[in-house]
Amino acid sequence: MKRPIYSALGLLSVGLGAVGAFLPIMPTVPFLLLAVYFFARSNPEWERKILDHPHWGPQVLDWRERRAISRRSKTMAIGAMATGAVFTWYTLGAPWYWISLAILVICGGWIATRNE
Repeated sequence: MKRPIYSALGLLSVGLGAVGAFLPIMPTVPFLLLAVYFFARSNPEWERKILDHPHWGPQVLDWRERRAISRRSKTMAIGAMATGAVFTWYTLGAPWYWISLAILVICGGWIATRNE
């Protein structure tokens, strides 16, 4: 009974990761990490497909094996969050800008301190 639930959650995570691949505000790899977790419990073949993917697989494996984020990925993630904060400043203004800035500082700080 758990396998279909894990499989559905894995597919949902892959879908959210796919959206994140095209939207700078939404992350991709964290959703793929979730998908790998769910697929490891429901469908190892799909887990292997993510891990063998030429672009996303190495990032997922780096995190899984060493809890590491590459410097390029860190730069891209923090840059996307900074772009989102600037976009929020120009479109929504205060107080939304401060929320976006807080996310940048907290999440960006956490990303910046991970192993490379």
